[in-house]
Amino acid sequence: MSTAILSALPEEQSSLVQQLAHPQRLMHAGRAFWRGELHDRPVVLALSGIGKVAAATTATALIEHFGVARIVFTGVAGGVGDGVHRGDVVVAQDYVQHDMDASPLFPRWELPGYARTRLACDPVLTAMLLEAASLCVTSASGLWGLKNIHGGAHRAHQGLVASGDRFVATAQESERLRSALRAAGHDVLAVEMEGAAVAQVCHDYGLPFAAVRTISDRADDAAHGDFAQFVQTVASRYAEHMVLSFLQKL
Repeated sequence: MSTAILSALPEEQSSLVQQLAHPQRLMHAGRAFWRGELHDRPVVLALSGIGKVAAATTATALIEHFGVARIVFTGVAGGVGDGVHRGDVVVAQDYVQHDMDASPLFPRWELPGYARTRLACDPVLTAMLLEAASLCVTSASGLWGLKNIHGGAHRAHQGLVASGDRFVATAQESERLRSALRAAGHDVLAVEMEGAAVAQVCHDYGLPFAAVRTISDRADDAAHGDFAQFVQTVASRYAEHMVLSFLQKL
C-alpha cells in the first residue's frame, strides 16, 4: 500500500515530484495528486494547501480515494521552543491546535468530543522519521553549506508542535502563544498551520501519521522574510533528503 507524502507548498516537495518513477498525475477534490514510486516504494504526493481545513480535505481524499496506508507530512515551521533554531528540524511527537477554544464549554485547547488536547503521532513512523531527520541535519552543512548562525551543529528535535489558522510572525505573538501553552503544561517546539488537522483526520480513520518540520524562522518579526528565503533555497532539499531516507526504512 502507498505512503502519502504531504506538504503545504510546491517548493517543499518539488524535487520529490521530479524523482518519481512511473509518475501519474491525477485530479481529485480540486487538487493534483502524483502517484508513482520512490526507492521502489509506492507513494502518493500531494499539496495539502495552507491551513487546517484545506489540510483536512486533502488528508481525507488520500484515505478515502487513494487508500493510502500512512501519511507523512513534511514542510517548514516557525521555531518557538528553547534551543530550536533556523535550520534545525522538529519531528512531531504530538499536536495541539493553538487556536482551538471552545471554553467555557470545554477547557481551552481541548478538542470537543475527543476529551483530549493533544493528538499523538504514530510512534513507529515517528522513530523512523527522527532517524532520517537526524541524518539530514548532520549532513546539512556539508551538502548545502547551511550554517547554524547560533554556532554548533544543527539539531533534530522531537516534541509538541502547534497548528493554527494564522501565520505567527511577530515576537510578541510568538511569546504569548508559547507562554500560554507552557503554563498549561504544553511545551511547544514549533508552530505551523496544517499538521494538527491531518493528525485529527488520521486519528478518526485509525491511520498512522507522522510529521517533520524544518525550522525556517523563529516566528518573530523577521519571520516573513526568513520564511520566503528558506522555502525557496532549502526546504525542498531537506524534504527530499529526509523523505527518501525514511522510505528506505519502511
